[in-house]
Amino acid sequence: MDAKTYRRMAQGKLRPEARLDLHGMTLAEAQPELIHFIHAARARGLRLVLVITGKGRGDHGPLPTRPGALRHQVPHWLGSAPLAPLVQQVSAAHLRHGGEGAYYVYLRR
Repeated sequence: MDAKTYRRMAQGKLRPEARLDLHGMTLAEAQPELIHFIHAARARGLRLVLVITGKGRGDHGPLPTRPGALRHQVPHWLGSAPLAPLVQQVSAAHLRHGGEGAYYVYLRR
């Protein structure tokens, strides 16, 4: 990704061409949805998509757990097989597109 395009994306000036909202899904539900969404976006020739994970509400039960499991796991899924060859760049979204609770995914041609 060239510097000018990255700067425009980071400033929220590029509008995502599609979005996937994973709010409320478990990790087991979200991974196949993400894989299908990225493959479909690539097949349609899209370049910039938005994946909304949410920030996580945190579970204050007896055992400590990391809040925002999807927020932490989605970048790993995008960087590993079968999605890694399709994804060129992953970065946190601008506040107008979800901020810390969403990711821009820039796909390869």
